[in-house]
Amino acid sequence: MHKSFGSQTLFEGANLQINEGDRYALVGPNGAGKSTLFRMLLGEIEPDEGELQLKRGTVTGYLPQENAPLHEHTVLEEALAHHSDPDGRLTAKAKAILMGLGFKVTDFDRAVNELSGGWAMRAAMARLLVQEPDLLMLDEPTNHLDLDSLLWLQDYLQGYRGAIFMISHDRAFVNSVCSVIVSVQEQSLKPYHGNYEHFLSERQAERERLESQFKQQQNDIAAMEEFIMRNKARMSTASRAQSMQKRLDKLERVVLPEDNKTLKIRFPQPSRTGARVLTLKNVHKSYGDLKVYNGLDFELMRGQKMAFVGHNGAGKSTLLKMLAGIEPFQAGERTLGMNVKVGYFSQHRAGQLDPKKTVLQESMDNDRANPELMVRTVLGTFLFPGDSVFKKTEVLSGGEKSRLSLVKFLLDPPNVLLMDEPTTHLDMSSVEALIEALKAFEGTICCISHDLYFMNSLADHVVHVDHGKVTLYPGNFEYFQHRQDQHAKENGLPSPVHGRGAGGESAVKVPQPKGVNPKDERRRRAAEQDRQRALRKTEVALIETQAKLDTLVGHMSDPHIHSDYPKVKAIGDEIALLQAKVPELEKELERLKAAAPEA
Repeated sequence: MHKSFGSQTLFEGANLQINEGDRYALVGPNGAGKSTLFRMLLGEIEPDEGELQLKRGTVTGYLPQENAPLHEHTVLEEALAHHSDPDGRLTAKAKAILMGLGFKVTDFDRAVNELSGGWAMRAAMARLLVQEPDLLMLDEPTNHLDLDSLLWLQDYLQGYRGAIFMISHDRAFVNSVCSVIVSVQEQSLKPYHGNYEHFLSERQAERERLESQFKQQQNDIAAMEEFIMRNKARMSTASRAQSMQKRLDKLERVVLPEDNKTLKIRFPQPSRTGARVLTLKNVHKSYGDLKVYNGLDFELMRGQKMAFVGHNGAGKSTLLKMLAGIEPFQAGERTLGMNVKVGYFSQHRAGQLDPKKTVLQESMDNDRANPELMVRTVLGTFLFPGDSVFKKTEVLSGGEKSRLSLVKFLLDPPNVLLMDEPTTHLDMSSVEALIEALKAFEGTICCISHDLYFMNSLADHVVHVDHGKVTLYPGNFEYFQHRQDQHAKENGLPSPVHGRGAGGESAVKVPQPKGVNPKDERRRRAAEQDRQRALRKTEVALIETQAKLDTLVGHMSDPHIHSDYPKVKAIGDEIALLQAKVPELEKELERLKAAAPEA
């Protein structure tokens, strides 16, 4: 297959075969041709040369990245749209799929054109899953899902009978569903059998081999050129030099591909806060008769990176908005710590963009005076390359507006970031760049995300929201999920639904003990309880030490105190002791976290 647009060649001699039951994930840099390939498979555009063949009778189904068609019929009718006379079994299947995707029974009779864009996309997904096409083509299927519906879809697709061909930025989702990574590279399509991490390691090994060949060939070329220069003027060796020149002219040169490694970006660092960043005390929150929180206490400490998890409707977004100060509550207190500046990001900030400004102008419009080169680098990483930074914001798609809002938010960041689904509309390399930048961010972060890889890579605490109860777990989502499984097992309960594989196993693999002696198990549990107590004690000691240090530093900034030299010296000595104690406590905290049992 060959395909070009003007001077840009997307595919040249590309080949690919998808068989019944295959699960392929299509990856490649932005603009490499992923969406073009999908459009050719759908017959919307034709290749310049070559052909795309479908087995006779093959039914294809396609879910676009956004803008599902809105119909007047109901949600349930939409799910059954491919069946003119559905029987009871098919109707029950449609209802089960809709509920798996997050719809309530009361939503079944709602008109699709009354839904938001995200829920209309879920209805379109349900229609495809009920239809069960032979080839299911999905373009960023997780963009409009929450964590519950994503995990349900992940499990459902693991048992799907047809072939799957998807584009997705969600690494954990791809690893769970797909067994082959198809890379768009050097105008070709190259399949790699295995997960995304295997693909990355294979690509790196290929590049290293190619670089070695390139280096050897350059040395050979230099030697040949030197021989030609030394011998072409001599009559006795001129024929040998001409022969060498012909060999050089015919030599097939090793070409190094463009390096598509993730760009390393660093966002501006905010001012430092006190140890206690934000506190909610005895908060009561209701929506009419629905009580969400009743006497909630919540504390956020400097430097924490928290992920909020819980069932759809559990109150995660409400908690995030109450922390941000944009959601009122009926009773209780919200207290900000010293020097705290809170910022809230959601996907629905696009309306705050000036339609007459360009992407670059919007990005530069803050008090930071960031260098233009740095801003353009960040924009390129978030899929605004080259001259696209000069597009007016009024012509941007919904996804582009969401990405631009995220760039603006992070180019002038507050010291407390509250983020709702920040990875939606990003590709894998952009998610990786965002993770690395947020890891280096010195402020405090709370986020809601359906991207398991993002949460596992960034979060050092998980906040589980369940029926008005908020529980804090140290560690990332994988450790939280393991603890949930442990708790269920200890209490004789079935494992939580989150992350179940097709056979009921955990999608996040954690080694389980085999043939454990009951006495050894009791000792292990006692040791783990001791570790947890020591962990909590050390966390409290670190918080109190940092708080005391902040207080003393505040005293030293008082100009009146400097007339009392003994007092200044005493405070200075105490500050020095506390500054030495903080890294010791942090080291002990890391040791206790690292000592967490694997099973």
